[in-house]
Amino acid sequence: MQYFVVMIDYGRRGREAIVDPEMTRREVVSRVASGEYTNISFIHEVAECSVEDVTDDILAEAALPEIPLTGTNLQANMLNHARDLRKHEPV
Repeated sequence: MQYFVVMIDYGRRGREAIVDPEMTRREVVSRVASGEYTNISFIHEVAECSVEDVTDDILAEAALPEIPLTGTNLQANMLNHARDLRKHEPV
């Protein structure tokens, strides 16, 4: 038997362990990526008689890839920044 334990920390309100034996690794990753699971303390994978901390692996899988800015986007960002600076100039 294999399952995941996702520990959510609510601060002063306490913690909640989400344990669903039918939840796969893919579902855990998708829930983290969608924002359904936030403030995660840890994620453990329990398989047979062993427990492994897979928090870093799942968070890395759930992270959105960085998309580099193209030349067009860089120019638009510079123009927007210049416009924002002009808004704060004295009249």
